Amino acid sequence: MIPDYLEPLLSRVQFGKFVSVGAVGAIIDTTVLTTTTLILNFPDLLGKAAGIEAAVIIMFIINERWTFSNKGSPKKIQYIKRLGKSHVVRSGGITIQLIVYWILIQWIDISVIIIQTDLWFILASFFSIGLAMLVNYTFESIFTWKVHN
Repeated sequence: MIPDYLEPLLSRVQFGKFVSVGAVGAIIDTTVLTTTTLILNFPDLLGKAAGIEAAVIIMFIINERWTFSNKGSPKKIQYIKRLGKSHVVRSGGITIQLIVYWILIQWIDISVIIIQTDLWFILASFFSIGLAMLVNYTFESIFTWKVHN
């Protein structure tokens, strides 16, 4: 059903590593979002964008050294190119994440009040991260680390 060259996408070990790294990214994203929104009073969407960027950089480093450690050249210029390519490739997932997050916080009237603070934005963030993760895994595997080679 799936072409042989895309078979590596079905690797449970690789997907498990990617999801584990994604969990680290989700924690970083959420920490930055929460800090910038609740403490620094940034607008939700700006805090979300800052959280995404911090998570993307940290996740790239972890994926480079662990998830896809056997892929790509160790040369510095190749590393920098993969980082740039990762940002371009992740732009689809980032776009999905920002749109879903914006819809959830702007159009869906849900409140999750804990200690007199509405924390719906955090749950909306996790939901948007989950959807974007599937897109990111597929495109990062194919275009950034070229698992099919």
